[in-house]
Amino acid sequence: MVDKVKMVVAILLVAAGIAAFYYFSGSPAIVRLASVLAGLGAGAAVMWTTEPGKRFYVYSHESVAETKKVVWPTRKETLQTTGIVFAFVVIMALFLWLVDASLLWAVKKLIGQGDS
Repeated sequence: MVDKVKMVVAILLVAAGIAAFYYFSGSPAIVRLASVLAGLGAGAAVMWTTEPGKRFYVYSHESVAETKKVVWPTRKETLQTTGIVFAFVVIMALFLWLVDASLLWAVKKLIGQGDS
């Protein structure tokens, strides 16, 4: 129950930051931005003290660790793959253009407009 109350407070803090953005509409942009960031920061701080917030924190750290384990392609592999995809797109575009032109010709023949 305490976590639910904290989550509601966190949401209200974020909403207060957004409301302050509109309340200070005549103020400089930096003040408006600071109000939104303050609301987001306060909401995040309150959310971090909840059990779901703590689980999310652990999850995010595990996600970063998993991302570091990924074997990213080299520049050469990336360029080769991009070239293959580009060539396939060009070939497919030509094929679809040919099919479209053929179907247009066939329909014109069927309705009698291609006799000229």
